[in-house]
Amino acid sequence: MGMNIKFSNNLKTLRVEGNISQKQLAQKIEVSQQCVSMWEKGTIEPTLSSLIKIADFFDVSLDFLTGRKDY
Repeated sequence: MGMNIKFSNNLKTLRVEGNISQKQLAQKIEVSQQCVSMWEKGTIEPTLSSLIKIADFFDVSLDFLTGRKDY
């Protein structure tokens, strides 16, 4: 598994468990809803600044978010 698949799965899991829509997440981290959708599908990868915003929003590490560590 590459970063893309792990990241996509982790992002969707965090979002669903947090009961947040793609649109709500997109607004919080200042990207489009389409962008969040494509991240979750693994179509595109986020920029570093977006990764940091996502990690901060969900209060997780970048390593966890990108699938480098399970904690």
